[in-house]
Amino acid sequence: MGLVNAGFVIYPYTCAGVADRDLFDRIVAIAETAEHSGFDSLWVGDHLYAQQTADLTEPFLEAYTVLAGLAVRTQHVRLGTLVSPVTFRNPALLAKIVTTLDVMSKGRAILGVGAGWNEAEHQGYGIRFPPTSERMDRMNEFVQICRAMFDSGTASFRGTYYSVSNVFNYPRPVQERIPILVGGGGERRTLRIVAEHADACNITGSLTQVRHKLGVLERHATEAGRDPGEITKTALKVIIVRDTPNEALRASIEARSVMGMDERAFAGYAIVGDPDQVYEYVMSFLSAGLDGILCIPANPFALAPEEVVAAGEVFARAGLIKRGGTTGAMR
Repeated sequence: MGLVNAGFVIYPYTCAGVADRDLFDRIVAIAETAEHSGFDSLWVGDHLYAQQTADLTEPFLEAYTVLAGLAVRTQHVRLGTLVSPVTFRNPALLAKIVTTLDVMSKGRAILGVGAGWNEAEHQGYGIRFPPTSERMDRMNEFVQICRAMFDSGTASFRGTYYSVSNVFNYPRPVQERIPILVGGGGERRTLRIVAEHADACNITGSLTQVRHKLGVLERHATEAGRDPGEITKTALKVIIVRDTPNEALRASIEARSVMGMDERAFAGYAIVGDPDQVYEYVMSFLSAGLDGILCIPANPFALAPEEVVAAGEVFARAGLIKRGGTTGAMR
């Protein structure tokens, strides 16, 4: 089993009919339901504007504030972002934030990091949005600084974009090694950074695409002198499981509309069907080489507790969830 086997993504934070003052209570209820259903990790989107909607006034809470709250409201699940853009924060500061999360959660933090993509929120917040090549170079340095600060109380690093000199990181993390997950499937740069520096990766795509990218990652790891088996491989998937295939199809059409995706793109992003069909799809991805799947709700604007429970039951059947869970918790 990998570092992460069955993750649940709480993203975005908009909840239909929920007042702003009650948003965090709703998030806690979702988190508790996922934990009780046996998911081993919870992930939140690290954005400044709401996603999957044209209305940028929809509420969206700051990621690490939410994770800090979840650290004291959950018991077992690992906690991380999917994923933090390298453009938002100084790497040493983010390493400090994640170390604090690790202490608050008693050793359950994961650093999720990516190159970033949403230019609009950068412009709105006055954050420079560099070209793709620069963002990739920054990510390469970023993860090295975070790794050094996680592993040592005093760290130094000098790069083209970031430098730290004898930076202190106390208190020390509770975990012996805070894991770093790199999100993205770029074959030339992202997967090489994963191979050289990360503990886990998260990719998207169809079964054929996932299988291909895992092969690329394995080659990068071999070239870097690293055992590919040391890296936990996960994929992000919309999981739509209903009692019948027709019900699942109707739910998928609604979800595709909400997410603003065309049919082809959605087909590579989602796993849809009745419990037996979803189980078979999940097993096909695991057989392709994945260690785990991170589940994102089909319609995060109107998430129902039975959706969380149903996905957990399929994941348990697939062996991704080992301990027994209970239903409920979500109000």
